[in-house]
Amino acid sequence: MEKDSIVFNKNQLGDDFNAFLEDAEALLKATADTGEDKLNEVRAKAEASFNIARASLVRTQDAVLVQAKIAVQATDLYVHKNPWQAAGLAAGVGVLVGLLFGRR
Repeated sequence: MEKDSIVFNKNQLGDDFNAFLEDAEALLKATADTGEDKLNEVRAKAEASFNIARASLVRTQDAVLVQAKIAVQATDLYVHKNPWQAAGLAAGVGVLVGLLFGRR
């Protein structure tokens, strides 16, 4: 999966979530009115938006999991091919973190 695809999913998720919130707000406003047909229409629209947002969340979660698995595999391969460089890098990061926390 490409980086652009993940960015698109993130933007789409935001749009879907905003649409869901707008529909939920409309549902609350419609509840104050006494028109039952209007209330049912708004509820159906809110439910559809919720289902779209949920599907977007699932797709985005799947994309993130795939990318994480790829990163883990690449890291594992690098560490097996270059154990000393990986150990040196880990030690360097540990020293930097220690220095940052030691200054507090």
